[in-house]
Amino acid sequence: MARLTVLEPEAMYPDTTLEQEILGPEVEVLHGGAPHTGTLDALPDEVCARVDGLLIFRHWLKPHHVARFPRLKAVVRMGVGYDRLDRAACADRGIRVCNVPDYGTMEVADHAIALTLALRRGIALHHDLQRDDPPAAWRYLDSPLVRRLGVQGFGIVGLGRIGTAVALRAKALGFQVRFFDPYLPNGVDRALGIGRARTLEELLRGADVLSIHVPDTRTTRGMIGAAQLALLPRDAVVVNTARGTSLDVDALEAALRSGHLAGAGLDVLPVEPPVEPVPALLAAYRRREPWLKGRLIVTPHSAFHTPEAWADIRLKSAETMRDVLLHGGSANEIRPDQD
Repeated sequence: MARLTVLEPEAMYPDTTLEQEILGPEVEVLHGGAPHTGTLDALPDEVCARVDGLLIFRHWLKPHHVARFPRLKAVVRMGVGYDRLDRAACADRGIRVCNVPDYGTMEVADHAIALTLALRRGIALHHDLQRDDPPAAWRYLDSPLVRRLGVQGFGIVGLGRIGTAVALRAKALGFQVRFFDPYLPNGVDRALGIGRARTLEELLRGADVLSIHVPDTRTTRGMIGAAQLALLPRDAVVVNTARGTSLDVDALEAALRSGHLAGAGLDVLPVEPPVEPVPALLAAYRRREPWLKGRLIVTPHSAFHTPEAWADIRLKSAETMRDVLLHGGSANEIRPDQD
């Protein structure tokens, strides 16, 4: 009989062959039809009682869920963000919590740059105009969205793995790149050949493009609101491919409607999937209100996704579980107070 049991309840992949190979014969891997459930609440008690390791993708792990797993020793969030996991409840039980920070880095960085270019080169604008009925005249449109890349400041909030990848891409395109991240040591800017802002306010004042790359924590929630958006240069563009909680979408709607901001690209929203009543900005976008034409792009938290990234999630999650559960390592471990 297997000594340890690892459960992936969401059946993200068709079988457990890869997980079993990585974790080895001393671990029993359960997923999918044994059992498959939409939430952790639906798991049978007898299954919960056997689980030593839990792999989480979309599910929320709340205190009452933790209480259902008497043997639980390790939880791996199959992604970068760990706001779905109640780390305090896990810490009270001595359960180790990890994430997978090194998948999807290239994809999200590419997506942030793609949103920027689609807005700043007028691609979304002219696309919308040419599918009007009747279509717009066959000519360019002067717009505050469209500017030469090399004259624009590109501000990055949060220079982690993805933020760094975005910085390198933006630098290669000729943007004047600066970042704000108070947690990084001196010299990072020099190593990357980019600028550093000592305060968020300093960064915002020079950011013709603002790209957000911070996790969902107590200190980042609501960090970009009306006061911060007002500091951006007129006709700036805001891109968020990180977490929807860091950006006040109502303030963003007001800044776009007033004309202070030229455009925005959002892969994330404060509540996902959005539920009624949706934010006013999303409602206007869905109604194709003329004032938003070509100025807003929304994608459904899909920046991470490629077949390669999807495979990375599986591989790296299983490897992290092996390192922590079997070998007692600390790969990608998240501290209870890490905010």
